[in-house]
Amino acid sequence: MATQQLVREASDLAQDSPRSPEARLGMKVEDLWDVMEPQLTPSEKFNACFESIPVSSFPYSESQVIEIRSDTSLADAVKILAENKILSAPVVDVDAPEDATWMDRYLGIVEFAGIVVWILHQSEPPSPRSPNSPSAVQLATNGMSRAIGPEVLSPDDATVTSGSFFEVLTASEFYKSTKVRDISGSFRWAPFLALQKSNSFLTMMLLLSKYKMKSIPIVDLGEGKIDNIVTQSAVIHMLAECVGLQWFESWGTKTLSEVGLPLTSPNQMIKVHEDEPVLQAFKLMRKKKIGGLPVVEKETGKTVGNISLIDVQFLLTAPEIYREYRSITAKNFLTAVRSYLKEHDETSPIVNGMVTCTRRDTMKELILKLDSKRIHRVYVVDNAGNLEGVVTLRDIISRLVNEPRGYFGDFFDGFLPLPSNSRV
Repeated sequence: MATQQLVREASDLAQDSPRSPEARLGMKVEDLWDVMEPQLTPSEKFNACFESIPVSSFPYSESQVIEIRSDTSLADAVKILAENKILSAPVVDVDAPEDATWMDRYLGIVEFAGIVVWILHQSEPPSPRSPNSPSAVQLATNGMSRAIGPEVLSPDDATVTSGSFFEVLTASEFYKSTKVRDISGSFRWAPFLALQKSNSFLTMMLLLSKYKMKSIPIVDLGEGKIDNIVTQSAVIHMLAECVGLQWFESWGTKTLSEVGLPLTSPNQMIKVHEDEPVLQAFKLMRKKKIGGLPVVEKETGKTVGNISLIDVQFLLTAPEIYREYRSITAKNFLTAVRSYLKEHDETSPIVNGMVTCTRRDTMKELILKLDSKRIHRVYVVDNAGNLEGVVTLRDIISRLVNEPRGYFGDFFDGFLPLPSNSRV
């Protein structure tokens, strides 16, 4: 029934094309598709079409161009990210001269997960020579009983980082006074790699897929500022708006199996057990460079929910919801956040649980589902509901384009390096 509904919606959408800036962009691809050499393979045609369109053609979204000043406090940075429902934002150096180039104007990208991981690192002893000395967070909260190691957290560590810890932390002067620029060398910033308006769609899509970038700033060289930010979600929305166009239908009607998805097998999937600290989930996402993972029962392996990188905001923006919990395990995190959102009549993917599909679903059905629900991943299940894999926005984009040999050349030589004292 759901599949029929999606197909019906796709048919309706196709009748009023072009109906949006994204659909008009799709028409540009359509025009190019029609004149491509017939001997080209579908993959080669996609590459050629996207290489012929500059990223300046991508629809501008004012809501996506959110910048954070380097003198913003951690508390305010978290608030900005949460209110705008974004995972990260470029940091503007307030000390940069007015005529600075874009590389001198921006310090990097600050992320939700980076802030939380940095806070955890501050709970470690300052040095092996003085393991009993209080850390910055310990002094600020006066509530940490021991340090939390940077690698693997055991179930016992969930007690250390209880709701009271985050509640006291977010009320502390330490949290309110520490500036975004103060932590730029203490955790791994996302590399600030930007595109110029003249760069191609193909370059953008390769960076969003093969090179695992979740968003890409588009800079105006004349102004030395960011003109637009293109996200993986925005590209998927563009594809959803292109339903009914010849070039999209030639690919979109294929099933997941036919295009080689999912890319991961069940035993390769990164997951956390429901009794593990929720912080372990966020640490794994950072370490493995993924945007979300399933929470599973320890005994059966059955999934009980999904935690995404954006959900880290609830540790810092609503710590009071854990006040009654002895520990913040992955299960307790899901339960507390769902209750909190329902009480406040807020909608979120975390409330509805995991969204699933099968290998028999088409790419069109999957794209429409991801776009309508505004989620970043769908879990693939078999007929019995057992987890078979996951398909992310990045996976879908990667099925459309392939990197030609030597395509990037020395392209990556120009982006800002990570801080030398980066620790995460």
